[in-house]
Amino acid sequence: MSGYKVYGDSVSGNCLKVKWTADLLGLGYEWIETSVLSGETRTPEFRALNPAGQVPVLITVKGKALAQSNAIILYLAEKHGGGLIPDKDFARAKVYEWLFWEQYSHEPYIAVRRFLKAYLKKPDDEIDPKLTERGLAALLRMEIQLTDEEFVAGPDFTLADIALVAYTRVAHEGGFDLSAFPAVKAWVRRVEKRLDLEAA
Repeated sequence: MSGYKVYGDSVSGNCLKVKWTADLLGLGYEWIETSVLSGETRTPEFRALNPAGQVPVLITVKGKALAQSNAIILYLAEKHGGGLIPDKDFARAKVYEWLFWEQYSHEPYIAVRRFLKAYLKKPDDEIDPKLTERGLAALLRMEIQLTDEEFVAGPDFTLADIALVAYTRVAHEGGFDLSAFPAVKAWVRRVEKRLDLEAA
């Protein structure tokens, strides 16, 4: 199926989630590169699509705009199938649990520290140490989960893995050493293989 448009920044894990999900589902779409660093999300034209001034934004085949990466990938997976959301109620709820956790307890620390360090070139002593502390706590939470499970929400590959791998696979760019989290590191490789990605 074609007709989708995706406004996204290729350096953003949140945007790549949408790309990877659409690719995995075999969906046709037009990718419209929209640079955060260049201010392209702050233009009146873009704010007409998303008043929050954030990417990604999906434009549906009917021309409706949808923002927030995890809402977009849920929409695509629910509409097009692909087995990325479990059929059973509790298993599905566990996927949602991890999607919400990713945006509240993972992305605000790992992604933000990566952005400050790798893209804004901030030295470590100018970055809030809480970002490191909480980012490490998030990785430890994943390490515990992945010690006994092959994928984040259980035995099967789901949207939760796509959402969480986006920034975890590049956590080293924010100063997080994944060698301290062997189960997470092995999981990253499994998910990259599923998504047909080159190792970060």
